Amino acid sequence: MKTQVNTPNKDNVVYLFSGKTNIDFEENKIMRICPELDALEMLYTNDSTPDKLYSLKIVCWGLRENGEVEGMVPWLNKIVPCSEINDPLNGSWEGYRDPGIDDVFYEPPKHKILELETAAEYYKYVPGSDDEIIQEIPDSIGTHAVLTTDLSERFMLIEVSSWRLLANGTVQGMLIDEDKVESTPVLLGDPSLYSAQSHHSFKYFFQHRIANKIKEQDPEALAAISLLMDP
Repeated sequence: MKTQVNTPNKDNVVYLFSGKTNIDFEENKIMRICPELDALEMLYTNDSTPDKLYSLKIVCWGLRENGEVEGMVPWLNKIVPCSEINDPLNGSWEGYRDPGIDDVFYEPPKHKILELETAAEYYKYVPGSDDEIIQEIPDSIGTHAVLTTDLSERFMLIEVSSWRLLANGTVQGMLIDEDKVESTPVLLGDPSLYSAQSHHSFKYFFQHRIANKIKEQDPEALAAISLLMDP
């Protein structure tokens, strides 16, 4: 007599903390990105000042596997769709903003939707592994990565050169290893680039406004980053 072994269906696996199944993750996976070139921003609020709106520059727009398009921003230690921000003070997404005309809107621009859908239709690509590179786009908003160091300085700021989309839907901030640069300028795909998120000393991403304040030794900025760096 044969004993039947029931193999669990991987699509029925539920992730403990998110409550999502494999199917949910596949449908929400980012499959294509395009850079934001018109300085559009994300608006958000948090519990500390519920009556005040904050803004962050959008680095790119992402097309999900299910066809949805969202703006994406560097947020703490990763780049995420705007609707998924997770602020320590219960931050929540409130919309998009065009600072040039002070217009607030809630749906992605039609030209970005068309760009992503057209590109996805043209580049029908089946990756061979989860960490295969699908795209790489330059950073256009002055993002910096914060890394700890064993030297006398407590941390260092490194400019993000580009953003790399992998087949598993994650987006990596790429930094330049100056010791490996053989020619300049350092272009997309250069061997001297490495992922910030994969570096053991990586902590956070900051946009240029905060990064410049840190470089200028602004007391409030230094106090804020000290709180973040402390365990």
